[in-house]
Amino acid sequence: MSNSFDKEKVVDCMFDPVTSSILADLEDGPKECSFLAQKSSISENDVLDRLSYLIEHEFIFKNLNDGKYFLSANSEKLNGIIENGDNFDATISGLEKMDSYLN
Repeated sequence: MSNSFDKEKVVDCMFDPVTSSILADLEDGPKECSFLAQKSSISENDVLDRLSYLIEHEFIFKNLNDGKYFLSANSEKLNGIIENGDNFDATISGLEKMDSYLN
């Protein structure tokens, strides 16, 4: 697994309306993928597809326990993307995209 990732792609993932809702649910601890799917009104496969880039680069951890997938956020790494000054423009762009979805 490579440590290099596309910061803009991570920001795009984070600020997608559905993905951001899932990430918000993960703020207070690990959640079962089926719970996140039901809450977001999408399938478990869609949850995993939407988070695949974040999972691949360990912003989100995916664990299999008793045949069920559990997801948890790597909060330190996610916060680092937002707080990094180099990413400020990408973050603003992400916020603008999210705003356009909401309007």
